[in-house]
Amino acid sequence: MRATLKATLQFLSAVVVAPIVAVDLVLRPLGSDHSFAACTQFLSLIPGRIGSYLRLAFLRIVLPDSGTEGSIGFGTLFSQRDTRLGNGIYIGPQCNIGSCEIGDDTLIASGVHIMSGTQQHNFEALETPIRDQGGEYRRITIGRDCWIGNAALIMADVGDHCVIGAGSVVTAPLPPFSVAVGNPARILRTRNPEHNGTKAGERTAEPVPEKSTG
Repeated sequence: MRATLKATLQFLSAVVVAPIVAVDLVLRPLGSDHSFAACTQFLSLIPGRIGSYLRLAFLRIVLPDSGTEGSIGFGTLFSQRDTRLGNGIYIGPQCNIGSCEIGDDTLIASGVHIMSGTQQHNFEALETPIRDQGGEYRRITIGRDCWIGNAALIMADVGDHCVIGAGSVVTAPLPPFSVAVGNPARILRTRNPEHNGTKAGERTAEPVPEKSTG
């Protein structure tokens, strides 16, 4: 009975968001990411469980590789269309999600920002405004079964089964099973003592930004 009710709600949500999907399709030639972001901004304003169902329905349609189950909180914005959301994820209220892939069963608390790398803005040319110098946007990967604490900033990849403390700033890749906190995030311990942690030649969490983090 519960599964039937959920499937019915998912179907009805897809019907409700169909006009918004149509708007996205019409506006996409003017700027793919711009139209996508505008639609998610509109849907972010719908409160409660209904809002979560509608947001998931829209994202399932426009991001076809994403999972069908999860929860996305009020006020959460998405800015890049190349995002992929795993199955069974939770994203809390007031998050800002850039270009990323989020693994199955990962929990993201409120106010988390997933940024598109650490080099979004160049600033070397003193005679050119920073806004005109361009930068590099990179897709961030967050593994499966992670817990990202409130107001964390994620600018680098996070391995499977990691825990990131509230307010932490991840500026360099974290290996699986890491428990990391701080600014910049440092690994306190591993959740799995039998895991070898960082692979040979792989960097762990340390300050790396040589350019603005935007």
